Amino acid sequence: QIILTFSSKESQLNKGISEEIFGYKTQGCRKALCIAGYILSCGALLLLFYWKPEWDVWANCVPCSLEEADVVLLRTTDEFRIYSHKHVTWISMSGIIRSRLDYPSIAEEDSIFNKALMKPSLQVKSIQVQKIRYVWNIYAKQFQKVGALEDHHTCSAIHAKFGSGLTCNEQSLRRVICGPNTIDVPVIPIWKLLIKEVLNPFYVFQLFSVCLWFAEDYMEYAAAIIIMSLLSISLTVYDLRQQSVKLQRLVESHNNIMVTVCRNKEGFQELESHHLVPGDTMVLKEGKALLPCDAILISGQCIVNESMLTGESIPVTKTQLPQADNLKPWKMHCAEDYKKHILFCGTEVIQTKGDDRGVVKAVVLQTGFNTTKGDLVRSILYPKPVNFKLYRDALRFLMCLIAFATIGMIYTVCVFALNGEEAGEVVKKALDVITIAVPPALPAALTTGIIYTQRRLKKKGIFCISPQRINMCGQLNLICFDKTGTLTEDGLDLWGLLPSEGNCFQDVHRFPADHSLPWGPVFSTMVVCHSLIVLEGKIQGDPLDVKMFEATNWVIDDSSGHQTEGQRSTHATVVRPGPKANRASVEGITILHQFPFSSALQRMSVIAQEIGGEKQVFTKGAPEMVAVLCRAETVPSNFESKLLFYTAQGFRVIGLAYKSLQLGKQSTDLTR
Repeated sequence: QIILTFSSKESQLNKGISEEIFGYKTQGCRKALCIAGYILSCGALLLLFYWKPEWDVWANCVPCSLEEADVVLLRTTDEFRIYSHKHVTWISMSGIIRSRLDYPSIAEEDSIFNKALMKPSLQVKSIQVQKIRYVWNIYAKQFQKVGALEDHHTCSAIHAKFGSGLTCNEQSLRRVICGPNTIDVPVIPIWKLLIKEVLNPFYVFQLFSVCLWFAEDYMEYAAAIIIMSLLSISLTVYDLRQQSVKLQRLVESHNNIMVTVCRNKEGFQELESHHLVPGDTMVLKEGKALLPCDAILISGQCIVNESMLTGESIPVTKTQLPQADNLKPWKMHCAEDYKKHILFCGTEVIQTKGDDRGVVKAVVLQTGFNTTKGDLVRSILYPKPVNFKLYRDALRFLMCLIAFATIGMIYTVCVFALNGEEAGEVVKKALDVITIAVPPALPAALTTGIIYTQRRLKKKGIFCISPQRINMCGQLNLICFDKTGTLTEDGLDLWGLLPSEGNCFQDVHRFPADHSLPWGPVFSTMVVCHSLIVLEGKIQGDPLDVKMFEATNWVIDDSSGHQTEGQRSTHATVVRPGPKANRASVEGITILHQFPFSSALQRMSVIAQEIGGEKQVFTKGAPEMVAVLCRAETVPSNFESKLLFYTAQGFRVIGLAYKSLQLGKQSTDLTR
């Protein structure tokens, strides 16, 4: 899934990023010639190689297979064709594995951790590309991404292999191969930022122009350009440094969280989160906690706040991965709903519900920069190139200026040579034509403009992570938003309820109304079919669920704790009539099991039981989907026309349904 090999010398690295990889081996004589070239050109050749890394590799190295390579050249497969090069490093396993008999017991046969170690020297080749580590797989003859649990595991395999946790040896091996579980954004030193900015081609051209003007005694303009350039460089370096510090502070929070992990045959162990590796089994305790990695929930249930990812602070319910015994990989088995089993790095667990043993476990899926939060940080550190027509036109314009400058140089050399001028003077006048055709003050002016714009935006609370895009924003005529919630206020009111009996709709029950809704299946569905929680004394959840529940005047008893069912004790939520509720014939209802809302299924369901009564299942979702699930004789004949009538008026219409359960099975054993 990660790498597709095309030949022994070229392959595609990390399919999602779309980069081709080529192997090269450093040759001593070539390197010696390049060093001589650096000295003879006074560093000009070295500067050229800095701008063109592929030329550096082609000059110093010879092509070879990836297996023999000590340098790899990467090229993006998009229209930009951007090159970069990486040196191959070695990871030593000698401190972890002392003999060939050690590692078969600490890595599964089909794992990258086993395949990478089939080498007598117990060393693994690796490269790091945009903070992601790749190790050499000697069987597949390719570099393979590490830091993530293999996708080929089935649901039952994840429960069986990782349910009891890794051993200390397994954990140590994976830690060395995958690296620490940290999203480490180092603060770039000022001297590095300064050198990177000064070596920009425009500033190098500016330096050339200033030196030429000083040679021609053109002092005033040269001094003005120097002052403007120094000011521009200083402001840019200062802003970049400030952004680097802020980003580092923003992402370092989760790097040293104390977590509890299961150790196979060794019980539980407390360790810092940067020691976590894919395959570790974490135990989630009660109370709020920040997640230090991506993990698959394998037991219990969690309610998390994913506002870090979505921007919406609505609590999201996560359920355990099913123990399905089939040959499909777990993601394929769960289809589009696989994310409802994943706890994402950087999100906050606000409530946990244990399984029959009162334990909530999650298997570490991805660590470090492989996580969801890591991807967000990498998108800031390595923004995608912008391919706008303005940039292409600007490049064409620059090429035209250079062409005119070349013609001017040839004409100048001919005229001054025919007039018998000295050679030094001819060279000065010829080079001067370039500085006239291509304005040296252009980069400083553009940089100053962008910095000024950034400061204006910052005053309005707008932060730009890629300043080059500011110029592009001035060209936009149309801006599209992902959803109406971005532009509108949160607000939802319950207008009415349309109950049905037999196969006919009854009278509409309007809200708010003087008389309360009568007790019955519809009322029960509104009371229990939701994913609401009580947090700090306040009901939180989806606005639609909140409005429906508040209309019943019932309350959630957050102190209800565990509910005994059969021979097992399960965590359950109890809802009871509130002070303003009509006197009901029941003391309360226990929500035994919840199937969270699925966008693919267009519904959610709960199994509930009246205290002292029978079990029932309640469903809420898209009306047309709910109607399909119901017995035909219970669906009103004018169902579709009524649905069209209300949706045409702009109402958000939700369908409700229920059935009695006469099964002897326990609620947690029932499948959706």
